[in-house]
Amino acid sequence: MGWGGIFERASVSRTDAMSLLEELSSLVLPAAQRQKRLEEIASQVSPENEQWIRAMAEVLPEAVQQLQQKDLTAAQLRRLIFGAKTEKMRTVCPSTPPPPPKPKGKRPGHGRKGAREYTGAQRVSVPHLDLHAGMLCPDCRKGKLRGKRAPKVAVTVTAQPPIAAVVHEMESLRCDLCGKIFTAPTPAQAGAQKYDPTVGVMVAVLRYGSGMPLYRLEGLQHSMGVPLPASTQWELVEEAARTVQPAFDHLAYLAAQAPTVYNDDTTMRVGDLRRQIKAEVNPERTGIFTTGIVASAQDHPIALFFTGRRHAGENLGELLRRRQTGLPPPIQMCDGLARNAPKEFKTLLANCLVHSRRDFVDVAEKFPEECRHVLESLSQVYRFDAQAKETSLSPEARLQHHQTYSQPVMEELHQWLQNQLDEKKVEPNSGLGKAISYMLRHWEPLTLFLRVAGAPLDNNVTERALKMAILHRKNSIAYKTERGAQVGDLFMSLIHSCRLNNANPFDYLVALIRNIDRVKADPAQWMPWNFREAMASPIASMI
Repeated sequence: MGWGGIFERASVSRTDAMSLLEELSSLVLPAAQRQKRLEEIASQVSPENEQWIRAMAEVLPEAVQQLQQKDLTAAQLRRLIFGAKTEKMRTVCPSTPPPPPKPKGKRPGHGRKGAREYTGAQRVSVPHLDLHAGMLCPDCRKGKLRGKRAPKVAVTVTAQPPIAAVVHEMESLRCDLCGKIFTAPTPAQAGAQKYDPTVGVMVAVLRYGSGMPLYRLEGLQHSMGVPLPASTQWELVEEAARTVQPAFDHLAYLAAQAPTVYNDDTTMRVGDLRRQIKAEVNPERTGIFTTGIVASAQDHPIALFFTGRRHAGENLGELLRRRQTGLPPPIQMCDGLARNAPKEFKTLLANCLVHSRRDFVDVAEKFPEECRHVLESLSQVYRFDAQAKETSLSPEARLQHHQTYSQPVMEELHQWLQNQLDEKKVEPNSGLGKAISYMLRHWEPLTLFLRVAGAPLDNNVTERALKMAILHRKNSIAYKTERGAQVGDLFMSLIHSCRLNNANPFDYLVALIRNIDRVKADPAQWMPWNFREAMASPIASMI
């Protein structure tokens, strides 16, 4: 029975799921035999397909091992493979009373877009052909015409290839007697270089901001009649990365000074690093990770990515080396893994309530009543936090708000969790027992928001940031080299920081490249939140 046949039915049996796991296990070959088979395939397929097949061959044994180590229900197996569609209370605990219905209306973000939404569109002012401000009204002949505050608009949307080209054909004339050739001069708009700097920026935005592999963009451009080989794309992107490096370095410096930092990591594949690991006799660490770090400098969010063999805590430690002496330890939000905390620098550790909550979501089918109590308690805390955000409370006022309303809820929950174990109502080695033990073991960092002003409840901002790296991993399988991973980290950091600050990443990267000397001289003036002011200065207007 295939994947679709098993998982399209909600009532799939555990026997069916386990039989599928056995079928997958039979496909896993020993390492030596697997390598031999891959070498045979390499000569028969394209390099892109070989890379994809090799990655799948490496992932399958790890996936099967993870599945075999877990005592899973069919529903848990579906979630592990495909991910949970939602963890809302009405889905996790179906008997929970539904929330009161909201008034029907259009969902945000749907429907037609007004002219104000087209912030990247070219604006063309169209004057009236016959009239102008100050003239007498042609109708009443008494009043004077005044300009309206909001002009009438008409939006026209056109399409073009992601990368466009212009071919200038300079006429050539040849003397039929002496043979001398006279060629028209190359126009100034042709430029001195074949590839404008904006090409490398657009490739970077598509590659690292939207997850489009270079070979896929190559195929698209070829079909549009504007060929752009993948090798050329990489050369342009790598050159652009060297140019904008000062802006990334300053973003990292600002993030190191932030009062609150979030960090987490996800697995990544880098061809060079994987070969290094295989060449080592007894590698101390075999994992490769992309760490996401989100911080806020002067109320401006910053996202940073670091790919390599270091864990999230080690990457955060390297970042905090740039922290100015005398600053208090930052609040650090992460999940409960020990590898997420830096060893050399002190932080005020806060753990993610969503990670702890998820443990109860995973066992809600077996323990519906107990899990409902935990989830409803945490829902109250999130409602109180939403109230603080809606009223724009200061960190100190938010802390007092949580101490007044959330602390009694959390104290009751702590007592209830402790009673489940003390009174032996729950088997400690069961799924529920492990979820309770985890929450009690991490209770202090999980409740830091009740003691420290500004402490967050969860690590969702980093989880959302890491989706960029996960999208790359899904579409491109792997980075080929360490330099490729560094370039990806740099552009993902700049692009996601732009998105967090409502800035256009294409405009920002182009501005950096066209003003690189000024960026090197004063990178603080060329951040995603203030680069337009720098562009508007008289010096920039002359460039």
